[in-house]
Amino acid sequence: MSARKAKTETTVVAYKGTDKDMACRGFAFELGKTYEHDGKVVACQSGFHACENPFDVWSYYGPADGNRFFRVTLGGELSRHGDDSKIAAGRITLDAELRLPDLVNDAVKWVIAATKGKKDTDKDYAQIGSSGYSAKIGSSGYSAKIGSSGYSAKIGSSGYSAKIGSSGDYAQIGSSGYSAKIGSSGDSAKIGSSGDYAQIGSSGYCAKIGSSGYSAKIGSIGDYAQIGSSGDSAKIGSIGDYAQIGSSGDYAQIDATGKAATIACAGQGSVARADEDGAICLAWHDGKRARFAVGYVGEDGIEAGVWYRAEAGKLVRAK
Repeated sequence: MSARKAKTETTVVAYKGTDKDMACRGFAFELGKTYEHDGKVVACQSGFHACENPFDVWSYYGPADGNRFFRVTLGGELSRHGDDSKIAAGRITLDAELRLPDLVNDAVKWVIAATKGKKDTDKDYAQIGSSGYSAKIGSSGYSAKIGSSGYSAKIGSSGYSAKIGSSGDYAQIGSSGYSAKIGSSGDSAKIGSSGDYAQIGSSGYCAKIGSSGYSAKIGSIGDYAQIGSSGDSAKIGSIGDYAQIGSSGDYAQIDATGKAATIACAGQGSVARADEDGAICLAWHDGKRARFAVGYVGEDGIEAGVWYRAEAGKLVRAK
């Protein structure tokens, strides 16, 4: 009798987000531990969930609020989600925690790999990949996936749900559609988005990031970042020294980790926190006109790493 070759189980490398306590929907994980789901596996309903495309993780856990990100291995029964790369699995292992630069780098590689060799020029669902320098890429259709690994790329997209990744320096990236996911891991990036629900991540130095849509989620790791948002309900996180962050929309949440950050919010109901030598300026309304409450970390009781809001002309603890 001949020996039968054992069936090899399919495993998938994916990416998972959690809150700051490594919990997802109330389930707490530990790094390096394998978890088994008891019961049927259905995407968006049951099982352990993660995304093959790192950008898709931000749809569930954005690059702010202290959220954490992991590279994971999925196994057992698998169930895929139709709208993005989300997968439910019967088994999950959290292999490594990723800082934002690592996640962005992996996202860029994923987009480039997904678009490599694609020649479909139809305006909708375009997939474009470039690995050379000084690329100029334009897309006006929906659901574009654009990846560039060379320097000085200029990338523009006007369609919805664009996924744009660049790993070279001096990238200039613009998107005017909704729900754009933009990642850049090179220095001196200039990133602009005018659609709602944009998710923007940058891990290089001297980034300049602007968003005019509502509910933007913006994350930057690197010194000397300049970040501006004009839409309501923006969530902005910056890790790096000397960041300059401005928001004109209401209900912004701005978290600057790094010394000497300057935060200014002209919209109502915003909250912010800064680190050593940081400055916070938040708007409030006295019933007749808009005014500002200003504070400096280390002076007048303003503490590093504490959330503040404006109330009656002063910064007070927000949470």
